[in-house]
Formats: sequence, C-alpha cells, structure tokens
Amino acid sequence: MESILTSIKKMLGITEDYTYFDNDIIMHINSVLMTLNQLGVGPDEPAFITSEMDTWEKVFGDRKDIEAVKTYIYIKVRIVFDPPTSSFVLEAMSRTASELEWRLNVQAETNKEG
Repeated sequence: MESILTSIKKMLGITEDYTYFDNDIIMHINSVLMTLNQLGVGPDEPAFITSEMDTWEKVFGDRKDIEAVKTYIYIKVRIVFDPPTSSFVLEAMSRTASELEWRLNVQAETNKEG
C-alpha cells in the first residue's frame, strides 16, 4: 500500500527519508483533502493524514479515478508549498487543477446517481 505523504513528497522531488518538511506537507495535503471532501470525492467525513502510515487505499478505497486524485493533490500542494517561479507554469498548473476539480466533481456526482 502506497503512502500518501511519500507519494506527494516524491512528486515534489523530496526523498522519503528527508522529513524536515513533513509537517508542512501534511498540513497542505490535509487542506486539499478537505477541498476534495467538499467536491464529493473521498469518504463522507473529511479525511486527514498524520504520517507516512496513511495510504491512498485507507483514505480513498479502490477508486477508479485515484490517479486524477493524486495529480490534483500534488498540484495543489506544489502551488502552496513550492510554487513555480514562472507565471506561465503557475497558470498552467492552476488551470490543470481547476479542470481536475471539475472532472472529479462530475465523477463523484455520477457515482452518487448511479
């Protein structure tokens, strides 16, 4: 089972054994998890993580759109934790996050109806 914290750290370019920023990254991940909950993605109660022991499966189960969820969390954490210096890259990341929000919300609504 893959750790949420470890996955996001890897995408941010931080090695698993470097823990100095873990509390900051966890805080940002939890903020994004709250947003996902409000979009209807994930468990009925807002989810949060506390360490590298929290896995994607534990929080999200066996969602078919988990890769989009991972990408969304990474982008949102990256924008807050380590924003790109290029305004063009920042804008592209923001647009991608917005599109993923819309798509994940539509997917969540479709799953509730079906």
